[in-house]
Amino acid sequence: MSILSLIKKITDKGAKRLGRGYGSGKGGHTSSRGQKGQKSRTGSKVPLWFEGGSLPLSKRIPMWRGKGRFKSLHPTAELTLSDLNKIELTDITLDSLKLNRVIDRRFKKAKVISKGKLSKKVNLKGIGVSESAKKEIEALGGTIEN
Repeated sequence: MSILSLIKKITDKGAKRLGRGYGSGKGGHTSSRGQKGQKSRTGSKVPLWFEGGSLPLSKRIPMWRGKGRFKSLHPTAELTLSDLNKIELTDITLDSLKLNRVIDRRFKKAKVISKGKLSKKVNLKGIGVSESAKKEIEALGGTIEN
């Protein structure tokens, strides 16, 4: 083994920069952007929902028109049993989950699934629970109210 292989690397080769000429290491002229068009120009940003000038999907489907078209209709937060261990409260509601920042404030519903282990008694109010999680909560003496 030579001594050269033991020397630490002190320089990093930079990334190839597109559209910066032949000396950039990534060709010149079109620099992998193709020939012409909107995406070959500098600073081109085409929105994800843009369809080349045809009527967008958001306007073709009348019910989904407007600002909220990219949000899901009924978002549900998914909680695990180990998430319930982290909360110091015993009576848990949707509002208490939002105040303790366990779930985001935009969620309208929450559901507990059986993942992890529950180590304390909890009382759930207005939160959905899977069958296996329900068995584990009730085995520790907890209650579930809808």
